[in-house]
Amino acid sequence: MELYSTAQAAQIMSSNRTSLTGCRVTDRSFNTTLTQVELSVTASVVSMTVGILSNTLALFILVKAYRRFRLKSKASFLLFASGLVVTDLLGHLINGSLVLYVYRSHKDWTVFDPQHILCGFFGASMVFFGLSPVLLGSVMAVERCIGVTCPLFHSTALTSHHMKKLLGLTWLLALLVATLPILARRPYQIQHSRSWCFFPLGEACDWLDLFFPLLFSVLGLLALFTSILCNTVTGVVLLRSKLRRDRHCKGTSHHFEMICQLLAIMSVSCVCWGPFLVTIILRSTRDHDQHTEMRMLLAVRMATWNQILDPWVYILLRKAVLKKLFSVAANLCSPPFRALYRWNCSTLKGSMHTTASLNRPTCFSTESHNVPDSTGRATSHT
Repeated sequence: MELYSTAQAAQIMSSNRTSLTGCRVTDRSFNTTLTQVELSVTASVVSMTVGILSNTLALFILVKAYRRFRLKSKASFLLFASGLVVTDLLGHLINGSLVLYVYRSHKDWTVFDPQHILCGFFGASMVFFGLSPVLLGSVMAVERCIGVTCPLFHSTALTSHHMKKLLGLTWLLALLVATLPILARRPYQIQHSRSWCFFPLGEACDWLDLFFPLLFSVLGLLALFTSILCNTVTGVVLLRSKLRRDRHCKGTSHHFEMICQLLAIMSVSCVCWGPFLVTIILRSTRDHDQHTEMRMLLAVRMATWNQILDPWVYILLRKAVLKKLFSVAANLCSPPFRALYRWNCSTLKGSMHTTASLNRPTCFSTESHNVPDSTGRATSHT
């Protein structure tokens, strides 16, 4: 009996120790999960706030510039840029609000979305606000390429009315891709992190489940390739005209400002959206594991930075800001370079004054004849 009671007491103590250990592990995992959720919510709030403020400031700058260049060749570029910033602003408002609502509801989709309606809207919003900026960037690159290489065709055929229609068609194409799974009764699915919805990846039942994510990725990669190609052609043409000092190419400063902005937009899109689009293709065509899910979540977070960095391209890469930055850089350079720069400027001004004086001999000759006459008359009167 004593042995039995001792063994029973030891078993009870071990079970209690196991339960305490289990409670501690559960509490630690709960605390870790709670900390991760708090960090995710904080990051979402910060990115949403910064994105809204940045896009609002960029929209104010673009609207002001569009009113000033309404009847010039830059108006169409500013129209598409304003449409891009408006798209990014609405994407931050809608997607950011949905993410915060999901975290506030503790990701329990069965409670707050039993009919799977919110997930469908969330997935369509992710596709629309993800594909629209990439397509608009490619359309802007094509428009600038036509404006630089074929200015006559651009001024006659691509009017502001046509540009507005093209902007609407770009939005309609992105909306069509976003609503195709709903129309085909292939609903969006909750992803592994349970914080967002997207195409069903890696669980294709038929060719439609494989077609929709591949269509999204191929369109995005094709838009990025078009932007790279058109911006390269535009940059080469502008550099050639600058080196040849072509007098027929007017308004090259505006062209260079726009091509700098397009190159920045293209770089941001390639860095932010390139990994996400490639990851979707890999997820759709290959088996996935836990590491693939983590890479997917990281790629989504990188893609959200596109909507934050896009407006800063128009805020910073303006002609006035670039001039100020160039003047600050010139003031901060070493004294020998500044002395050389002043010497060149003084030499240039001296040569200009010398040339002007050599080109005006008649003025000096008339003055030389008038002075003796006036002095002669003065002496005669005296």
